[in-house]
Amino acid sequence: MEELPIIQKTYDLILWYIPLLNKLPRSHKFILGDKIAVNLYNLLENLVRARFSRDKSLILKQLNSELDILRYQTRLLLDFDLICTRRYEFASQKLNDIGSDLGGWLKQQQRIL
Repeated sequence: MEELPIIQKTYDLILWYIPLLNKLPRSHKFILGDKIAVNLYNLLENLVRARFSRDKSLILKQLNSELDILRYQTRLLLDFDLICTRRYEFASQKLNDIGSDLGGWLKQQQRIL
């Protein structure tokens, strides 16, 4: 079974992000790092749920706000000097790619209704 591109992109982002979060200093690892990890896993889980759900648009709308939270949490990593600018730009680009796919999927669902 072929994966939806948004699910694969989220999966790949998790593979990149989790090792980075595991290296955070103790003072941030168990607060900000854990929150980001949980939000990434929730994003993936809910994308899979949406794929098999009848009412995809409800789930997808909620994911928009979750994705925005991840953007702010990623920015906090940069502002706390926990990641370099290059890594921040990479993560931001990946989150924006996922956001574009999410927006497209949501528009498609709204046309169906």
